[in-house]
Amino acid sequence: MSSQQVKTLKLISILRLSIIPLSVLLLTSVVPYQGIQAQTRITTPEEQLGHQLGADYFLANYRQLQEYWAVLADESDRMVLETIGESEEGRPQLMAIITSPENHARLDHYREISRSMARAEGISEAEARMMAAEGKAVVWIDGGLHASEILGHQQLMELVYRMVSRDDHETMRILDDVILLAVQCNPDGQDLIADWYMRNPDPEQRSTGGLPVLYHKY
Repeated sequence: MSSQQVKTLKLISILRLSIIPLSVLLLTSVVPYQGIQAQTRITTPEEQLGHQLGADYFLANYRQLQEYWAVLADESDRMVLETIGESEEGRPQLMAIITSPENHARLDHYREISRSMARAEGISEAEARMMAAEGKAVVWIDGGLHASEILGHQQLMELVYRMVSRDDHETMRILDDVILLAVQCNPDGQDLIADWYMRNPDPEQRSTGGLPVLYHKY
């Protein structure tokens, strides 16, 4: 065997040894990412509604919001749907509680921490600091208060979808650190405006103007 052949065999051996650790590294880097994406596939707005939220000539009404949020709550372990009351016209007022599954398991505990911190009665500064370190930020985001400002209730539906479907590291961090309360605060107005807008079979002739109903009950 020539000296050149010996050098070639040594080079092949070195390459083989270097490939094995690289494959192990790639495997270990992929496994955690797959774990993040373990939840059931989430229905998109387009699959549920037939349109993307924000699409031209389309407005989702509150009935569609109710139905879609029920689907998302059933599909995702990040979301619980609660009714917090009734609107002036008797529609159920929904609140989507969105956070990590681990936080959902301790939701009563975090609720009690928030209540104690808010009232600040009978707790020392040291206890308050401990609760602040252990508790979670509770963030209320609503939409649709002014019915004719249609972006509010449409973006709220999109926000809920993104928070229960996305698996990027920033979304996962937010879910770990935050308890999100998403609420449509004027269900009656969303139905009135969206139904009035969608009544025209010609999409290009649709308009939110001229609504012949007094909807300022609030």
